[in-house]
Amino acid sequence: AKQERHFTMARVVNNQQAICLQASKARRAQKADRLQATGSKTSAFIAPKNLRADKTSFLTQQQCKSQTLKISCGGSAPASNGTPYDVARANRDLTITRFGMPSKGRMAEDTQQLLKDCQLPVRKLNPRQYTATVPQLGDGVEVWFQRASDVVRRLCTGDLDMGIVGYDMLIEYGMDDPELVVLHNSLNFGHCHLALALPKMGMWENIDTLDQLMAMPEWTMENPLRVVTGYHYIAKKFFDEKGFKNYQLLHADGALEAAPLMGSADIILDLVSTGTTLRENNLKEIEGGQIMESEGVLVARRSALTGNPSTLMVVREMIERLEAHLRAQKLFTVVANMRGKSQEEVAAKLLDANSGLGGLQGPTVGRVFVNGADGTPHDGEFYAITICVQKKQLYDKVKALRRLGGSGVMVSPLSYVFDEEPERWTTLLETLNIDDYDAFVADC
Repeated sequence: AKQERHFTMARVVNNQQAICLQASKARRAQKADRLQATGSKTSAFIAPKNLRADKTSFLTQQQCKSQTLKISCGGSAPASNGTPYDVARANRDLTITRFGMPSKGRMAEDTQQLLKDCQLPVRKLNPRQYTATVPQLGDGVEVWFQRASDVVRRLCTGDLDMGIVGYDMLIEYGMDDPELVVLHNSLNFGHCHLALALPKMGMWENIDTLDQLMAMPEWTMENPLRVVTGYHYIAKKFFDEKGFKNYQLLHADGALEAAPLMGSADIILDLVSTGTTLRENNLKEIEGGQIMESEGVLVARRSALTGNPSTLMVVREMIERLEAHLRAQKLFTVVANMRGKSQEEVAAKLLDANSGLGGLQGPTVGRVFVNGADGTPHDGEFYAITICVQKKQLYDKVKALRRLGGSGVMVSPLSYVFDEEPERWTTLLETLNIDDYDAFVADC
């Protein structure tokens, strides 16, 4: 009875498939008749209005398939050849600066938090949208949320003008493209390093250095060292620079730590933050196996900076704000009262090389006024001093102040420390061969 029910169900399924196949053939025949009646061989794909060069621009599906867009990383945008993609890029408003950010994960959260701390909050009306704005930067800036790897790819193809990504992603997908210019190389989030890791036990137990790893007799052209990683460009460059040839790079999207235990790879090359995941999977780093340090960086296209003055102005403001905030994160303002005979005497004590209390450029020293016996204010023996100290050195500096006669020490955090001209901005102008920024903007 079970077999009969099984065969009955099989016949029903076969009959349904046959009916669907006949209906599909009938629809295709009807479509062919309609196309023949209109004299057209293929259906037309019409680009949306905002993508068309003019109201009559369109392209057939067959033409779309026959045309392949090839853009190398760092190459210039191709001229429009009629595809919807080309038409969109040809019609792009170049006065708008496109700013790419990671769309998900810790990097995305840290990027938006940093901008918020710099008074540049990202305004995103719908969490499902992939576009946003930064009101403080005006209407000339569009934010585009992409995967971190795609942010770099879009920078290379010219679809984005600037972006924030991890330095590891910039090198891996940017492939040392000279068109990409790092504007700020230390955004103080996303700290990690890219390193080799291998098992602790077995044949690896006594392998503690990169030289020992490469010298193992097991690795030959027929039996190469299998390295699983998502960073093939960086890995190849690293091993080639070390002169090691007997290796094979394998790809994996995640859970690389399991590969050696499964036997699908010998070692891994991956990002390491705390090292906990490596230890939990019985893996270890080796001396000489750390390839690079990585953290968040601000990067832009060289051609966007030199060809669009509005982009360069946006970059200048961002560098100013980022630099001022990141510098302030490392400092405290210290205010205290100090005894002394004069402002000069107090200043001399603070500026003494052994005290380390000189502040950024020098201390601010002012008189402290008190009420006299007759109720009249007059300056006494105290002077108020204000200096900036490194957060890591705070307690040592407070003790030094006390030894010099300081009291009533008050400590406050800083939000921003603006310089006359950020060093990174002047370095950027030198990189772009711009001697006079104001004249450059005026000429453009």
